Amino acid sequence: MRPTLLSITLSLIIVCLVGWLLVTGRALLLPFVIALIVWYLINALSHGFKHIPLGPWHLPGWVAFPLSLLSIFIAATFVLDMVAVNLAQLTRDAPTYQARLEEIFHHVASLVKLNDPLELKDFLPDAMVPKMVTAGASFLTTIAGSASLVFIYVLFLLLEQSTFDRKFEKLFANKELAKSAFAVREEINRSIMHYFGIKSVVSLATGLLTSIALTTIGLPYAALFGFIAFLLNYIPTIGSMISVIFPALLSLAYFDTLGPFVIIVAGLGAIQFAIGNLIEPKLMGSSLNLSGIVIMLSLAFWGAIWGVVGMVLCVPLTVLILIVCSKFSGSRPIAVLLSANGDIGDLTEK
Repeated sequence: MRPTLLSITLSLIIVCLVGWLLVTGRALLLPFVIALIVWYLINALSHGFKHIPLGPWHLPGWVAFPLSLLSIFIAATFVLDMVAVNLAQLTRDAPTYQARLEEIFHHVASLVKLNDPLELKDFLPDAMVPKMVTAGASFLTTIAGSASLVFIYVLFLLLEQSTFDRKFEKLFANKELAKSAFAVREEINRSIMHYFGIKSVVSLATGLLTSIALTTIGLPYAALFGFIAFLLNYIPTIGSMISVIFPALLSLAYFDTLGPFVIIVAGLGAIQFAIGNLIEPKLMGSSLNLSGIVIMLSLAFWGAIWGVVGMVLCVPLTVLILIVCSKFSGSRPIAVLLSANGDIGDLTEK
């Protein structure tokens, strides 16, 4: 049956309405989305702890679940304290580093005899370095300010998660529909778990290698730059490139010679290339089945709506849309367009 003009119009209205709600409800939705991520991470970590072999036994759920809560709390506290201390120090030193960068650009301009001398603002907007540091501090302040709301959301999700399956089953008229819905949910969960599991491992490796490399060279704030590399690695394509820029610029201002700058750019570039183009694709495989151009468009779309959080979540959200659209005949063409090769399997619902 071909879609009528009315159905197309209603679909466009719904899409526009959802987009408007995502933008205007950002202040309310972002803490809830972060809470969902934390809740999902707690359950995933608990599931992982339960499968750790202890001889012929495994950790029981009543031990694995509190252990996952404690692990996440300790890790979050350590990371936030480390980032806050480093950002506070970098905020104090940022004007000095910016002045040093401006001197370097003036020196380079005089060496090549440019009529119009190079200035830092030619590459970065005026006072961009302090503004970036201030933005980072503001981001941490925002997270801290919404931490109580996120904690409340997580608490209620944990308290009510035992009823989720029962409620989900009662949404459907018969058991066959419910069974199909549970199968779709399991497929979504499996794909997202696979993505975040591999992405977390390679991001952690990227962050650790970045910190080790910068510490070996002697650049300050190595731990902070390692965390930035870890976080930005979740952002497809551009995240890994951006993570090299910050330590490279600081090395120009911190060291008196150009050698460390070249080493940092080459070394971190090699780390990003090896992990992002050789190791990660082999681990990830073709399980996500997303088109490259779709990932870039999704990155731009979710980044415009939800900022950094949207960029981090763009791939899981697109995978979710692809899987759901592939299960209905009316939305199947959307899934085909989103996929990498057009192969989206059989329909669950005719």
